Amino acid sequence: MSGTGGTTDELTARFLAATGTRQHWAVLVPVRLPADPPWDAGPLPPAGADGVAEAALRRRLFTPAAGRALYDRRWHTRSTVAEGPLRLDAMELLRTPSARSPRQALAVLHFTVAGAPMLPLLRAFSGRRRNSVPDPLQGALDPAVLLAGVADLGGPAGPFALARPYTVAFCTPGAGLREALRDGTTGELPLSADLLLRSLASRSAPADIPLAPESLPEMRADIRRVSSDWSVLVQRQGAAFLGHRADTGPGDFYDYAARNARGVYLDALLLGSAQRDHIDELTDDLSAVFSGPGLARRVGALEQRIALFRSTYWRQHLSAYGPANDILLAFQAQYRLPDRFGQILAEAADYARLVQTQESQQIAGALGVLTVLGLPVSTALAVLQVLGDADPVDLVIALAAALAATAGALTTRYGRLVLSSLRGGRGQR
Repeated sequence: MSGTGGTTDELTARFLAATGTRQHWAVLVPVRLPADPPWDAGPLPPAGADGVAEAALRRRLFTPAAGRALYDRRWHTRSTVAEGPLRLDAMELLRTPSARSPRQALAVLHFTVAGAPMLPLLRAFSGRRRNSVPDPLQGALDPAVLLAGVADLGGPAGPFALARPYTVAFCTPGAGLREALRDGTTGELPLSADLLLRSLASRSAPADIPLAPESLPEMRADIRRVSSDWSVLVQRQGAAFLGHRADTGPGDFYDYAARNARGVYLDALLLGSAQRDHIDELTDDLSAVFSGPGLARRVGALEQRIALFRSTYWRQHLSAYGPANDILLAFQAQYRLPDRFGQILAEAADYARLVQTQESQQIAGALGVLTVLGLPVSTALAVLQVLGDADPVDLVIALAAALAATAGALTTRYGRLVLSSLRGGRGQR
């Protein structure tokens, strides 16, 4: 791979051995939440801060609808569980209920990787081939163990469900991690930095998913430069933040960067994940709208759910806070969420028009039946009234003649059309 500072195998070896100064890793796991957890309310705040105050602070950055979706039903707790180089720092739960899964929620597990390369752990979590490292989320760090008694594992079982939970990696380099650092003289960022960022986001080494040289410009165009000091890349299975200057430790700018990566930027990904799950569910339910009786009722219920989703979760602009918007838009682009939601709206509109047409046909058919039935009877009664005939026998004869005329009218093309319209309308309600 020319221009990257080495061959694919060389880059793989260097990336697998790369150890950052700060290495954080968040895992987003879909769960079912039977009841509100006995944790502190609000999102995970900085050490020593309050979750409710943190939620109020973040709400100022987001639109009111996004703030309600992200913070009204959210809890956090801190932890000190460790297994090898991986240490669990905290956990969060966010309710994201839907019509099909009212107990649906997202769990966020916050980890720190200490003194060991992070990429081998990410590769092991994804089950990459030729990987000698076991899955790090086992034993004491198994999400099922960590959330036992609070939440049940098991996300959406639909056709769009992810095979693995979503990961968000954060890594800052030391002076020795030259692959990620800007050139000290020119300030240029080497291609190896973007390739390392891609590896952390995709949870793969360069040799796992070799990148064609023709794809390099497209890959680099997808990367968002938060500032000259760090970048973010959002992909389908994960996102990653990577620093581009040496981290000097506590008190460095990266204290602020790490807080944002675990805070407002993670919130953008959480909202995107909730949007994806709801759109998956709506897509699946729309495909089954003709699978049973009651089309009008089904379409009406789907329209109500779409309106609720649109007012609660569907946002493409969180705030005037640029990076969070960029991250949300990048996540939506990975799953083509705007296009898919547009298709959902178009399908629902088509089905609503179909239901309206059928109901109009049914109403027209009912009016036709009233005409066919009422005209002969009213004519017969009017004739008897004009003649002044009050004989019951004549009344019965007149009604029998009217019914015979009605039966004859129903055998005509117009009568058959009226009956067919009524049968069609009744079958769809």
